[in-house]
Parts: sequence; C-alpha cells; structure tokens
Amino acid sequence: MMRSRFLFMTALCVSLGCSKSSDNGSGSAGGSGGDKQYQIAVIPKGTTHEFWKSVHAGAQNAAEELGNVEVLWKGPLQESDRDGQIAVVQDFITKGVDGICLAPLDSQALVPYVEEAKEEGVPVVVFDSGLDDESNIVTYVATKNYNGGALAARRMGELLEGKGQVILMRYTPGSESTTQREEGFLETLRKDFPQIEFLTTDEYGGTTPESSLDKATQLLEKFKDEVDGIFAVCEPNATGVLGALEETELAGKVKFVAFDPNAPLVKGLADGTVHGIVLQDPVTMGYEAVMAMVQHLEGNSLEKRIGTGEYIATPENMNTDEMKTLLNPEQFED
Repeated sequence: MMRSRFLFMTALCVSLGCSKSSDNGSGSAGGSGGDKQYQIAVIPKGTTHEFWKSVHAGAQNAAEELGNVEVLWKGPLQESDRDGQIAVVQDFITKGVDGICLAPLDSQALVPYVEEAKEEGVPVVVFDSGLDDESNIVTYVATKNYNGGALAARRMGELLEGKGQVILMRYTPGSESTTQREEGFLETLRKDFPQIEFLTTDEYGGTTPESSLDKATQLLEKFKDEVDGIFAVCEPNATGVLGALEETELAGKVKFVAFDPNAPLVKGLADGTVHGIVLQDPVTMGYEAVMAMVQHLEGNSLEKRIGTGEYIATPENMNTDEMKTLLNPEQFED
C-alpha cells in the first residue's frame, strides 16, 4: 500500500517537477503550475461515519504534501440526504473552485450536476461510488466493490464449509458502491458455493446504524432457527447488524461478515462475534482523489479508473501489520 503511494508521488513529481516546501507546506506543486494555488472541494456521502473521517485524512495528507492545495471538505451529515449533497455541489460550482472530488450518494441523481460542473469549467473526480454516466468525469478513484463483495462471499463459504442459509443485508437504493458489493456477494456465493441458500436478498437496512439495527433484528427474529450467516455491506449497516446479533443472542453463533471497520466491529473480530471484515483503504482513496485532480489541473492525462485495493481481515490475520493499519485507519481530527 505504502509502496503504491510512493510510486504515485514519484510519478507525479517527475511529471510536475515538484519540490517539497520548508515553510509549513506552502510551496509549489511544480513546474507547469508554478505558484498556482488550488482550491479543491472534497464532498463525501456523509460526515458522520469513521470511513469518511479517514477519507478526509487522506485528502488532507495529499494537500499537505503538495503544499499548494486547500481542501474544502463539506458534505451532508447523513448519507440519505441527496438534496443536501446536490446543494453542496452547486454551491462549490457557484464559488468557482478549481476542482471537485465527489462521492455521489446516488448514481443517477448526481449525474446532471456533474455535467453542470463541467459546463462551468469545474472538473470532477468521482471517488468511492460511481455514476451511471461517467462521460463528464476526470477519473473514478475507488475500491473494486464487486471484488469486495466476492471476497465476502468466499469468506462466508469458507466459514460455512459450503453449506447453510444466509441473509444479505442491503444498504440503500441508488448507492453504486454498495450495489456492486451486493452483486459480487450474490453472484460469487451462488457460483462457487451452490449448496448455500439465501433466506432473503432484497431487504435494505438503510443509511444509519439505527435503521439497520431495526431491520436486522426483524430478520434475525424471523429466521432465528434457520440462519447460519449474514453479510452487511457497509459500516453503518454492519454496526446495526452486530447490535441485532447481540440483542437476539445470536452473536458468535451466526457467521457474520462485515464491510468496513469501526471500533465495535474490530472488537467483534477479536472476540469471535465478527468472522470477517472486508477492508478498503479510505486514507489512500482520499489521497489519490486529490492527487488525481491536481494531475488533471496540471494538464496530465489519467486512467479512467484508479483502484485503491480491497482486503479481507479475519481473526487469524488481524494482527499483521497490514491489517492493523487497515482496521484502524488514520482519521482527520478537527
């Protein structure tokens, strides 16, 4: 992971001739940009969950390394607030920022506003979750979410030794990243472990731990005597499922695979109530999104997709150096 980041910075510095500043990181990003200062808006899906605090840390790390970038971090409080995120995008277009890095809440609803940004001369890098129409974006920086879902399916198949009945807890309609995880899990489990059956595949936990707790409790009570495993596709979703497993006294008995860590989920991995966590690298995601925007602003070409990696943590590997870093990523502190 660190080697990938180093190679990325090396390539950037070669192309831009960048030099490090000695005065609190206020130097130049390099040759073609000179003393040009950039304002880059970074708009997450929400600002509450730990994942986004780690994305913020990565974005700020990039700004500090480059020295001529100001990160303007703003997003809706809740990940269900599409109108709020749209208003933030429009506000930054009006302010005339140099670029926007956006994690779209909805793969369709944000498309016209990305088009509007391009028309107004504000380029957009999309990160974390994609859009149905990518024709107006600079690049897409993200986990390969389908592969993340496939990793979860293989872990579940291993845990159940190829037999059993499972629940898929979906997130919310319109979220491209979690939809890809859901499809990766469904298709891989059906293909590689045909003797594992789904008890339900169409229930949505919603965007908060509280709504996921309610939905998961209902499902676990309904299928209490049948369920062998459950997969939750993001941090708030998984937090609610863990609470529901505890409330229904199924924690540790039902195999539970989560996506994205937080303190309760990592603790669960250690004490046997969580059996796997699919990990992204949110710090690298925020970092690479800002770096990609600067490359674009400096006139350099980019690949249309920039992957940031996906991993699976288990009780057996959670204490390795790599997993400890991913399970406890850096977070931005105000």
